[in-house]
Amino acid sequence: MRADHASFACGAVLGFLGDLATGDPRRGHPVAAFGRAAAAAERRLWRDHRGYGALHTALCAGGAAAGAALLTRAVRALGGRRGAEVALTAAATWAVLGGTTLGREARAVGDALAAGDLEAARERLPHLCGRDPQALDGSRIARAVVESVAENTSDAVVGALVWGAVGGVPGLIGFRAVNTLDAMVGHRSPRYRRFGWAAARLDDVAGWPGARLTAALATLAGPDPRGAWRAWRHDGRRHPSPNAGPVEASFAGALGVRLGGTLAYGGRVEHRPVLNSGGRPVAAADIERAIRLSQRVGVLALGVSVAARPVLRALTGRPRAAGRGGG
Repeated sequence: MRADHASFACGAVLGFLGDLATGDPRRGHPVAAFGRAAAAAERRLWRDHRGYGALHTALCAGGAAAGAALLTRAVRALGGRRGAEVALTAAATWAVLGGTTLGREARAVGDALAAGDLEAARERLPHLCGRDPQALDGSRIARAVVESVAENTSDAVVGALVWGAVGGVPGLIGFRAVNTLDAMVGHRSPRYRRFGWAAARLDDVAGWPGARLTAALATLAGPDPRGAWRAWRHDGRRHPSPNAGPVEASFAGALGVRLGGTLAYGGRVEHRPVLNSGGRPVAAADIERAIRLSQRVGVLALGVSVAARPVLRALTGRPRAAGRGGG
């Protein structure tokens, strides 16, 4: 195993285990610090114009990736201190992954539903997604949670690991920066319809490979591979999001449930296509099943990313000398 591959593999595994052990801290998380910086930049740059939004995206996402690249280069310049490279990769991996917190928040809603406490479930739902919880009954809350688990498995776990395999620490940080910007300004509200266009489109591009890998791994790891493949093939393209569609459809087929349909976001109602129409309505117990599937997909994605890194480095034309480190 080449030294740079070993550094990435060890760091990625340690960072993944760190996320399993601790999840996201309530205070002082690096992603929250990035969000505050991006919000400050938005206050200065906001115009109802795509060009200003593209500038905001380039400064924030590009700045984060460039900063990570400079830090990686500085660590490599230490010369022979492999432990520093491993530690940097581990810290970056831990910072960008959100699988443990995703499962924790989803489980809290599921526990409230299982206890019959609909108000507690409604109060907790905004920690996962931006839907209007007051308009949802228990079944629709459960559906929202399963959809959020599916989509965020791609965004908060698999996509980050894929870009880490491609670009090391800058890939990890850059992907999470793009994904965070999309969550902040990429939605179709009147304020962000133009300003957030660049962030939303860049997130679509960056999320494409992770979404397909998530769908493939959910198909392989789920309890009904045939159902997952059938739903992915038949319904994946019907979703308005090019990346959420394959992921949610594969989870729906794997779990044997029906996702999609009418939902409410910030005062507006959307009527989305139904995914896996032959499935049954989502129940509270399906939340735990979705969490377990998400966890299996995350472990498999880690293995795929570590194993694929040498190939991806070769395909992107970034071979390194055996005596040099890699992020």
